[in-house]
Amino acid sequence: MPALPPTTAEPENDPGPDYRRNVGVVLFNAEGLIWLGHRTGETAIQSWQFPQGGVDAGEALEVAARRELLEETGVRSVELLAQTDQWLTYDFPPEVLNNPKRARGFRGQKQVWFAYRFRGVDSEIDLNAHGDVEFSAWRWAPISEAPEVVAPFKRQVYLKVVDAFARFAHNGAMTPADAAPTA
Repeated sequence: MPALPPTTAEPENDPGPDYRRNVGVVLFNAEGLIWLGHRTGETAIQSWQFPQGGVDAGEALEVAARRELLEETGVRSVELLAQTDQWLTYDFPPEVLNNPKRARGFRGQKQVWFAYRFRGVDSEIDLNAHGDVEFSAWRWAPISEAPEVVAPFKRQVYLKVVDAFARFAHNGAMTPADAAPTA
């Protein structure tokens, strides 16, 4: 899946109203590692994930991505690198569907993903930046690790996200090749 330079347009492959509008964020540090958070209250090894969250009514996707990143991590110092060109979807497993608070009446989530380069320092990261704490711990990791530590029902989406953004997993500043869409 190609990752495009950022745009304000919404993808055309909308799977419909049964899927909650959502954004996800892959945050790269200067060493090319990605940020992973461990979900609060979860004990499974596969409880790590990228920041993600719902899009408010009338909210632009990239605005939602920055808001979710700030609420869940406290991070403000970022440079937008790219976004996915399609909605990526996953269906909720039975344990989520049977929990009205978690599923909220949806079959699953449709997500547009954004890649950002973190331009701050680690002390900027504050998991308590928002009233609803999403993560109990965080770490920097190689991008290839993400699909292995996420909840199994999200794994296929994470594989696509890793494929779309792997070129940003390097040291240093963005290069002209980073901004170019892939074939």
